[in-house]
Amino acid sequence: MATIVVCDGEVEGGGGDVDGCDGERSLDLLPAALLETIMTKLDVASLCSLASTCKTLKSCVTRVLTFTPNFHVFNVSLSMETVRPLLFPNQKLSSLKLDCGRLGNSAIDILVRPSLKEISLQNCRDFSGDLISEIGRKCKDLRLLCLGSVAEKVGRTISRCALEDLLNGCSHLEVLALMFDLSLYLRPGDGRIFGLVSDKLTHLELGHISSRMMTQLLTSTEMSGQDSNRVSSTVLQNVQQLRLSVDCITDAVVKAISKSLTSLIDLDLRDAPLEDPRQVSDLTDFGLQEINQNGKLKHLSLIRSQEFHPTYFRRVSDQGMLFLADKCLSMESICLGGFCRVTDAGFKTILHSCASLSKFSVYHGPKLTDLVFHDVLATTLSLSHVSLRRCHLLTDHAIQKLASNLKLENLDLRGCRNIRNEALQAISDLPKLKVLLLDGTDITDTGLSYLKERVLCSLVSLSVRGCRNLTDKFMATLFDGSSKLALRELDLSNLPNLTDAAIFALAKSGAPITKLQLRECRLIGDPSVMALASTRVYEDECPGSSLCLLDLYDCGGITQLSFKWLKKPFFPRLKWLGITGSVNRDIVDALARRRPYLQVSCRGEELGNDGEDDWDSADIHQHIEAQEDELEQWILGDEGDVEMEDAEDESEEDASEEED
Repeated sequence: MATIVVCDGEVEGGGGDVDGCDGERSLDLLPAALLETIMTKLDVASLCSLASTCKTLKSCVTRVLTFTPNFHVFNVSLSMETVRPLLFPNQKLSSLKLDCGRLGNSAIDILVRPSLKEISLQNCRDFSGDLISEIGRKCKDLRLLCLGSVAEKVGRTISRCALEDLLNGCSHLEVLALMFDLSLYLRPGDGRIFGLVSDKLTHLELGHISSRMMTQLLTSTEMSGQDSNRVSSTVLQNVQQLRLSVDCITDAVVKAISKSLTSLIDLDLRDAPLEDPRQVSDLTDFGLQEINQNGKLKHLSLIRSQEFHPTYFRRVSDQGMLFLADKCLSMESICLGGFCRVTDAGFKTILHSCASLSKFSVYHGPKLTDLVFHDVLATTLSLSHVSLRRCHLLTDHAIQKLASNLKLENLDLRGCRNIRNEALQAISDLPKLKVLLLDGTDITDTGLSYLKERVLCSLVSLSVRGCRNLTDKFMATLFDGSSKLALRELDLSNLPNLTDAAIFALAKSGAPITKLQLRECRLIGDPSVMALASTRVYEDECPGSSLCLLDLYDCGGITQLSFKWLKKPFFPRLKWLGITGSVNRDIVDALARRRPYLQVSCRGEELGNDGEDDWDSADIHQHIEAQEDELEQWILGDEGDVEMEDAEDESEEDASEEED
């Protein structure tokens, strides 16, 4: 396929080179039809990148956007003024994936159209149930629907009728993800409306629903009203993947799911009780015995979150794990969270019974010790992902046993406070390790130096948040320039001894880090921001070009000076910025206005999806890499930094007056 590269007036075409100082004049030599044909293979971000280079390409892009089938922009929130001209002329749009953080009900007519087969809209806080209702009325051929945070803004609501319109109207849905709290808008008996869902549905994900609603839906003998002839045996019968957040996981809901969903392959249940459940409304050993009645289950996740109350599955014992292992011999991934009574015997039963297991996770396992992995070599397991988060009794001995499995790619030891340097020495022999999370462990600079020889060549993500023994020395060792680094994500938050010198080492190495978290590092200040802003990852790119996320919240040395370096042209790909709003509120607000597609967080909330209780929903939600800044350039035009400079001038005047 022909390719086009535009750079500083030099244009290269697939059949040869066309050189000249006037790139636009050179492009005129190429047929517009050829340019448009090539552009149809590009995504929206790439199209906008091309459009920002010259008038000829902008004209071609404008035409291509009238018939491109896919419009996917997740990492920037587009305004109504931007969305309207980009989407309105396109009558052939079949897939729309958008961050709607700056949109509301007035955008419904532009977003919802009959041609759509896929809709994925995030951050729909300012939309009401009208969005859901209109999708049901207009998008009769819809196959995939993912909606996040609908009606979360005060004053917005969702009616039962809106959900009925959706489920009645979209009779071809295969994937449905409603990531908001349905229990706020439905009465206990309203769960039956999900019986109206398409019989083609294979993936269902609900942000929150009561277990009573779900049990009622799956165990009711008849549908009410006009659908009274539909019996419960047909409800959700083809669903293969089910992910639910409920108020409380109970024996009843587990039994109903296992009996009714005969095609289920992937089951993910999570709860976060406000208080300790009573025995009659909790999960017990007998509930685990009901799981996987049809023998098709490959992936299982049962998690009790402690988000609201420090509670566990107190009525599940090793016997329950024995029941579970007996039904899950062909399981490929198991995630268990909050099983406080299960001991090594229970967890070992799982490991030794499930010969096909590749992913094993235990969260909040207070009785899990090294003995679980003592004879792991005696199994035929080939684990690629292991997560042992907040299993406080684990020591280096367990990790040494685990590291004998050289196929490990993802190792999560966050909160295992007895993990020390000996574990890292064993981990250093893992040739395929890509993700290593060590938050809150007792490692030192020496331990991390063990990773230098082998692991750093494959490691993509490293987190050492809260490892309080670390100093600048480990950064100087890891980023001394002697190794080719694959590292892209680095979390150095809450390291009390980390200084600007560590960030200098990172910047000097030119490592193409895309995600850097430095929150609560009290000794990090303006010099770090300047160093990162001046970093050139590649010779032909502008300074600071690789960072998409930078978290500087509660860094003690950040002042107004840093904001001068957060302006364009520095950090052109930056999409998420964490900062302490009290540094200077006017400058923070000015930066947010000047770079409207930069998500500025000032209240300490976590950026990205690293919260402990986040779900891994990669199968349903497509994670797209951060869009490049040319999208802003094309949309906003070449504006100056007048507003930002005015805010800085005012701030400097205020500071001068205070000094006087």
